[in-house]
Amino acid sequence: MAITDWPLAERPREKLLVQGPEALSDAELLAIFLRVGIAGMDAVTLARQLLQHFGGLKPLLAASQAEFCQARGLGEAKYVQLQAVLELSRRFLQQQLKRDTVFSEPELVRKYLSHLLSHEQREVFMVLYLDNQHRMICAEPLFQGTIDASPVYPRIVVQRALKHNAAAVILAHNHPSGVAEPSRADRAITERLTQAMALVDIRILDHFVVGDAEVVSFAERGWL
Repeated sequence: MAITDWPLAERPREKLLVQGPEALSDAELLAIFLRVGIAGMDAVTLARQLLQHFGGLKPLLAASQAEFCQARGLGEAKYVQLQAVLELSRRFLQQQLKRDTVFSEPELVRKYLSHLLSHEQREVFMVLYLDNQHRMICAEPLFQGTIDASPVYPRIVVQRALKHNAAAVILAHNHPSGVAEPSRADRAITERLTQAMALVDIRILDHFVVGDAEVVSFAERGWL
């Protein structure tokens, strides 16, 4: 049965318009992106098969061009569209953080970092540089590591913060395992960075650890 023959309340597009995008499953959202299915398969069924093929939404979004285009029902045009959508989302969130102070929309910082880092297959350490009104100057990935570790050098973090004339910074990194709980090493490097930045009078406002479904704040834990 074609999706157009489904009850209105079950069609992804109509469901989104009535209930909002949060009410849709990963497969339903992906089906809207795909727009059409393939011979003998509607868009929602195709979306479910693609999520199963890639192992979920995260690896699908992080797939290389070759991996993405080889999957049934996808191709170069869809790959280009997906990359454009992801970049538009990043720029939208970034512009909001540059306009407002990070503390006026704390949840926006989480969304931005999650959007940037949750799909990374390797650990990436980022720094958000802030002006004296705590608006974002820019965000910069500084270190990339193995699948479960990223070497972080305080000297480089200090140098980059001074170059951007930052008054404060927010640190962030992802856990490719998907578990956002900070490790002992995370707490140790945060302490080292706090001491190093204090020497040049730059505050570390927070350190976020990004997982699949959660973003943990050091400041909320009372660790900063």
